[in-house]
Amino acid sequence: MGTDDEPAQEEKRVIETAQTSKGRTETPPDNEHDTLKYHLLGPSLTKSGQDGVDQTKVSEIIYNASKGSKYFNNEEVKDKNLTHKIERILARKRQLDKLDMSTHVRRADEHITELELSRDLTQTVVHVDCDAFYAAVEELDRPELKDVPFAVGKGVLTTCNYHARRFGCRSGMAGFIAMRLCPQLICLPLNFAKYTAKANEVRTILAQYDPKYQTASLDEAYLNITTYCSEHDRDPWEVVEEMRTQIHENTRITVSAGLGANATIAKICSNKNKPNGQSKVPNDRVAIMDFMRTLPTRKVNGIGRVFERELGAIGVSNCGDIYEYRGYLSSLFGDKAFQFLIRVHLGLGRTKIQPAEDYERKSVGTESTFGDMSEPEELRKKLRHIAEELEGDLARTGFKGRTLCLKVKLHTYEVLTRQAAPPGAINKADDLYKFSLPMLSKLEKEIPGMKLRLMGLRATHLVDTKKTGVDFFGLRKTASTKQTESHEKRVVDDDGEWEVRPEAEFEEAARQERQDDMNEVLVLSQEQEEDNSYQKALEKEEAAPQQVQYWACPICSTPQEASDATFNAHIDFCLSKQTIRDAAKEATPEPRADKTMGSSKHAKGKKRGRPSTEAEHLARPKKAFFF
Repeated sequence: MGTDDEPAQEEKRVIETAQTSKGRTETPPDNEHDTLKYHLLGPSLTKSGQDGVDQTKVSEIIYNASKGSKYFNNEEVKDKNLTHKIERILARKRQLDKLDMSTHVRRADEHITELELSRDLTQTVVHVDCDAFYAAVEELDRPELKDVPFAVGKGVLTTCNYHARRFGCRSGMAGFIAMRLCPQLICLPLNFAKYTAKANEVRTILAQYDPKYQTASLDEAYLNITTYCSEHDRDPWEVVEEMRTQIHENTRITVSAGLGANATIAKICSNKNKPNGQSKVPNDRVAIMDFMRTLPTRKVNGIGRVFERELGAIGVSNCGDIYEYRGYLSSLFGDKAFQFLIRVHLGLGRTKIQPAEDYERKSVGTESTFGDMSEPEELRKKLRHIAEELEGDLARTGFKGRTLCLKVKLHTYEVLTRQAAPPGAINKADDLYKFSLPMLSKLEKEIPGMKLRLMGLRATHLVDTKKTGVDFFGLRKTASTKQTESHEKRVVDDDGEWEVRPEAEFEEAARQERQDDMNEVLVLSQEQEEDNSYQKALEKEEAAPQQVQYWACPICSTPQEASDATFNAHIDFCLSKQTIRDAAKEATPEPRADKTMGSSKHAKGKKRGRPSTEAEHLARPKKAFFF
């Protein structure tokens, strides 16, 4: 296994390429593309099984293999745009350095105190992850592949076995690049029916320990085994060992697992002792904080390559660094990022595990925490800002809301919520602000001198704008959800509270980033295949036997190879034979001799190598040599 700080240091190793024995850093040859080289390493840099892989060498191979392609040009533009964005972030930070940040730091500390009160150490959440799943399933049918490097996926690799990973091959990599890293790599086509059947075998066993387990993908799942351990008076560690053994015996594949007080910790732990192992962090605050302190940010689900680089630019490489920069986070990255990162620093996450199908989206919301605010103008500016944020969230998720909820937290920490039902579904900032402002104004009247420290907006009774909603007759379907009769009333969430889980959006963003990477690499692979097909066609054309052309001799009419030298030599030979015949006939002249000689002389007088009649001239093939 690599060390925990490996991903955090990998960009540094790529960017600061060569260190001499005296510690002097040599300037890399393509300095302007060093960040791009790191980016091209792909989303699976943190995958297990890459111990000892020279990632600098891998990045050079990927860089050179893709250079000049549409994919490369697109990634280059994205990298430059990110560089410019980071420059703006650093410029903003330099401005903040000149200000008194004590208020921001105090607000962050107050938020940390609130979150600490919500910490739950009574649950045991498990994240189960099948080891090189697609490859493991293929090995069952083809055991001869067990000891050789192979991957699943042709254009883009979806899984590599651990032998292939030692060469730097990994999921999300273009197949032709993987072949350059490992020429002996065997690539198999995908067979989702086979993988789904095997996944169902694994899930049958998981359900014995938590009937409400949640699938995160075909080869991973979350479980909460707290109830199971309590009912059977079992130790969680032993229960997970038993579960993994049962999976191996029944399905013949191995799984790794992580145990923690919440899903965030469990997910990180499941990758620490792969393959076929398990790891845990004790349900103890001090142990969790120590664990998170040295953990590279890239190890956290929800922090991808882009966010990792942005955080690294201001000095946040490990989760422990978040606390030092807590006063800057909201101003540099926004309130949602601030809330997410503070939770990461504290090692907090969800403990409620339920089937994925139960997670049907019921609302889209955003909120902002700030220092005590009471001026009406400031409150309205804040409300407008939140409305604009919600518009972006609704656009990204593809929803409109029929009901709009306003949430505020007073300086006394009392939380109040109100809701309104606009005439139609809305998703634009102007409408969101228009229908939320009366709710805020009414609160100001109800609570004179109202001081707020949090404000949020949420759209519920969602309408999916991604679906056409057209019935059999081509008419748009009407909403079946009953509209709220009262335009304003206190709203309570399904669980009795308005739960905000910022990590969900960042996890989704990271997942989308990985999916986008896969799609772009697929384009690169297709581009390479087209180039290869064109090259093979040229080689086939060059290797194919050329059709031989022949010219008819104007003397003897026999076909001759279409070559000037050969053709003229043959005509010389034919004319020589004709002269000998003419000389032999001079002893017995015949009436036709003059005509024959005349014809022969006439033939000699003509340009050699050309047909003697117009018909022959038209019939003779053109010589490509002259075109």
